[in-house]
Amino acid sequence: MNPVEAFLPETYTAGVPYALFAELRATRPVCRIDEPAVGAWPVGPGFRAVFRHADVKHVLRTPEVFSSHLGATQIRDPDTPADLEFVRAMMLNQDPPDHSRTRRIVAAAFTPRAVRELEAVIEERALVLVDSVAGRGEADFVELAADLPVWTLAHVMGVPEGDRRLLFDWAGRVIGYQDADYAGLSTAAQEELSPMARAALVRRPASAPRRPDGRPMNPRSREALADMFAYAHALAERPRPGSVMARMREGGLSRDEFENMFFLFAVAGNETLRNGIPGGLLTLLDHPDSLRLLLDRPELTGSAVEEMLRFWPPVIDFRRTATRDVELGGQLIRRGEKVVVFHASANRDETVFADPDRFDITRAPNDHLSFGFGPHVCLGAHLARVQMRAMLRATLDRLPGLRRAGEPVRLTSNFQNGLKTLPVRWGTDR
Repeated sequence: MNPVEAFLPETYTAGVPYALFAELRATRPVCRIDEPAVGAWPVGPGFRAVFRHADVKHVLRTPEVFSSHLGATQIRDPDTPADLEFVRAMMLNQDPPDHSRTRRIVAAAFTPRAVRELEAVIEERALVLVDSVAGRGEADFVELAADLPVWTLAHVMGVPEGDRRLLFDWAGRVIGYQDADYAGLSTAAQEELSPMARAALVRRPASAPRRPDGRPMNPRSREALADMFAYAHALAERPRPGSVMARMREGGLSRDEFENMFFLFAVAGNETLRNGIPGGLLTLLDHPDSLRLLLDRPELTGSAVEEMLRFWPPVIDFRRTATRDVELGGQLIRRGEKVVVFHASANRDETVFADPDRFDITRAPNDHLSFGFGPHVCLGAHLARVQMRAMLRATLDRLPGLRRAGEPVRLTSNFQNGLKTLPVRWGTDR
């Protein structure tokens, strides 16, 4: 198998290439992969891919050697030096000590104690969502589950109820830009939007913006997301006391840092669960013995969620850049080279997980890397777990006899491990 398949977005339309990852862990655990043109996106310089669990952990815990700041954290390079400079202001794309400073500003909103205070309202919301479709007998679970992270983020950020669907649209445009169905996503009901939202949307590009040379502009750029950033500034003028927006406004962030922090919450906090919850349920439905065990033993919900995260990691990979010449996995990596760690491969490493291709909701320990590792470990991991547990419990409690009602459709992306649709049915009528 050709290692370049691990880069191509269309590979993941058919599924994560776990057989390729296993082969590369065994034979070329750190290897160079080309970066061919993808659609309108140009050829890139290529990168060093890292597939073993121990090596992935090493990269993630040593930012002084493998930097998030130098080239940011996406495989694709920003289009221009100005674009790179802008995204470097994002907490995700910073190294200590800047990363530590910006993380502290919002960390209090995501401590275990703070999340526990949200747990009851999240569980109630999950029940409301599931009950809203229970009488139908069938639904698209992707559409159903997508509302919970959007609602939770809106609650944490103080986004008005009528505006929360904007968070869904912005996340889709940014994460799903490699997929034509997501690139121009617009689902927010105009009549429900607040005046500040309607004013912000005037700034939205009428079509995918392009650079002067005619090539598509990076969807993460300030120009491509002018409406989102206009909304962020408008919301910051009237933050709800105690909300993340209030903490951001009071925390001394620069303009670029503020805009990128809003981007991070609106996109990362949304899209990870929008993919992880349906992917986890699909995994459970495809393993009926595990589903029966969980129905018999609901106390296993916590460990089931961890195994879902291992088996269906929402994020496939992340990029770093070498700050100096360094050896990893027997390979010399030169200063300035891209280094891409594949979480999806690390989660199936046979030296860490016994029988790694077996889905086991009793697996313990479960040292998966789906929320990262080291200084950049996911700030919202506690909140994500609460939402996954809540949605799983509500779904299994309220939708008896749950099963597939058709083939799921996967997202075309080499970054997010996502589903676009997951038709499900429940009840006794077979």
